[in-house]
Amino acid sequence: MFSDNNTIQSFIKAVGLSPFDMWVIIGFVGQSIFTARFVVQWIVSEKKGESVLPVSFWFLSIAGSSIVLIYAVYRRDPVFIFAYGFGNFIYFRNLILVYRKKREMEAKVQKTEDRIQNSE
Repeated sequence: MFSDNNTIQSFIKAVGLSPFDMWVIIGFVGQSIFTARFVVQWIVSEKKGESVLPVSFWFLSIAGSSIVLIYAVYRRDPVFIFAYGFGNFIYFRNLILVYRKKREMEAKVQKTEDRIQNSE
């Protein structure tokens, strides 16, 4: 695509990667993980034929937003610090709700199995 070093260097400088900055890579990795949650949600929803939020959606949200939050703190960007820092509380809360419901369902199944076993 780029035939000479000057063009490549100009492109790198234009997108803010000059000099090479590992923090920009970290920010992109975090944002990519955060965005991947939507791809996962879309694939799972398509397979089930309805809108679904799989548990992996919340784990990807936490991982991606945490990495971007670290990047934002390093860059001292209050907008991104607020946006990605606050979201983690919601993602963790949703995981708590998911696992609480799972435990309740397991307890109901166990009760039913116990009743069946006791009636025999």
